[in-house]
Amino acid sequence: MDPIRNRRRTRLLMYGMLLFSLGVCSFLFGVLLALPRHLLPFDAGLLAFNEAVVWYSGVPIALGLVFALADLFVLLSHKRDGREEVRFEPFADPMVVVALTAYDDEASIGEAVLDFRRHPRVRDVIVVSNNSRDQTFERAEAAGALVFNETQPGYGRCVYRCLTEALAQPGDLVLLCEGDLTFRAYDIDKLLAYVPHADIVNGTRTVERLRAHATQLSTFMYYGNLFVGKLLEAKHLGRSTLTDVGTTYKLCRRSGLERLMPILMPDVNLEFNAHFLDVALDAGLDVVECPITFHPRVGVSKGGNTSNKRALKVGLRMMLGIVTSWKLVRS
Repeated sequence: MDPIRNRRRTRLLMYGMLLFSLGVCSFLFGVLLALPRHLLPFDAGLLAFNEAVVWYSGVPIALGLVFALADLFVLLSHKRDGREEVRFEPFADPMVVVALTAYDDEASIGEAVLDFRRHPRVRDVIVVSNNSRDQTFERAEAAGALVFNETQPGYGRCVYRCLTEALAQPGDLVLLCEGDLTFRAYDIDKLLAYVPHADIVNGTRTVERLRAHATQLSTFMYYGNLFVGKLLEAKHLGRSTLTDVGTTYKLCRRSGLERLMPILMPDVNLEFNAHFLDVALDAGLDVVECPITFHPRVGVSKGGNTSNKRALKVGLRMMLGIVTSWKLVRS
């Protein structure tokens, strides 16, 4: 095996982040444990346990720092691909095939289709309904979309079907999005400005002035998503900058998707967007982030943003997938 490839697979910064976080959580637990210890009658066993938690929490903290520093200051130069120039490969005909996922989105899908169809760079709009129980299919079709029904449940399977149908259409650019009106067609111009530099342009919702105040992305979800994004960035140190792994708005080159489709796992459910980016980076594709606008959802959310509790579960499963190569989170 190529020695450079071996060094790229050394995930010291990722493990360092996890160890450091574990150590900090252990230390805080030990500090909080001191309160009930002082309130309860003296117990030598509890005191010893409390002291051990506080003292030994320094082990993962120190080890995590060593791992992180080694990756950043020793191995990073070997992990970059060595290109001296910034990639720039423009398209002579930058027309886009838009693929929208939808599940019980009758309240929004028609307007979403019309919004994208009105954009001058959009060639076709595809909607894949994930076995919707309402009028999603009919309203998307009435708005002028090419509509398909994916009967197998799961967000990953719906996205995979979207990409499959989009690749069956002519054109070199595929835009993946949702049909709930959280994203807008005018951001296509931003994504197109970045695509000469990348195989995948991933929209990021982390720019404060580009997010509406009342969206389903709570403060907890925002920073949790940012943490998972940095964990994935640490795993692929030197390959990309990532701040948003949960966004569903991304522009992809056909050539990149054709490489990805055989190795994606459609049975990864709500964690599929993180899985998509992880697999893309592992395959050597260029991923660049682009700031996009984010708007309130029309209709009821059915994904990972329904509550902070559900978002925590999805985030933890994303982290598990990133660390274990997704073998334990497949449905």
